Amino acid sequence: MSDAGHHHSKFNNHYELGTGMQGYFRTGGVLLAFLAAFPFTHSVEAAFKGNLTVQVDGIRNQRGQLCIRLFSRSQGFPEGSTSGARRQCSKITDNPMTFTFNNLPSGNYAVAVFHDSNGDGKLNRNSLGMPTEGYGFSNNPVYSRTGPPKYGEATFLLAGSNTNVRIRMRYGN
Repeated sequence: MSDAGHHHSKFNNHYELGTGMQGYFRTGGVLLAFLAAFPFTHSVEAAFKGNLTVQVDGIRNQRGQLCIRLFSRSQGFPEGSTSGARRQCSKITDNPMTFTFNNLPSGNYAVAVFHDSNGDGKLNRNSLGMPTEGYGFSNNPVYSRTGPPKYGEATFLLAGSNTNVRIRMRYGN
């Protein structure tokens, strides 16, 4: 018991208690301030929304429709109909055509567009797998013999309140 009493009296020493508590509150206060700020910063970033305007030019004619897909991840790019892709198809009325996607979370995106001239809702290809209808991608990479461009070749960062992307249509025939 004498050890417990000795320990107890040492703990109650004003100098040790004061220094220990000040250090505790100083360290704890910094940690608390950091932890309090982190969720706020994270939620501000997660809550940021922006608008995307995609201008598509070089459309060969007004036959059929223009279909556009917006991808926020590589899964399904460029033609897959994944749950992560936003899609729009519109009758061709102008050249260029403009599509708008509102209230998108900030991040990386890629756009794929095709001229669905026969209205079947898909990009038609020849026996070699090359598109027979017009197509285009954000950053304007080309469709090669090995296939469509990769997601990374077409990505762009949506970080401001308004982002504009211009896509030039390409036709194989």
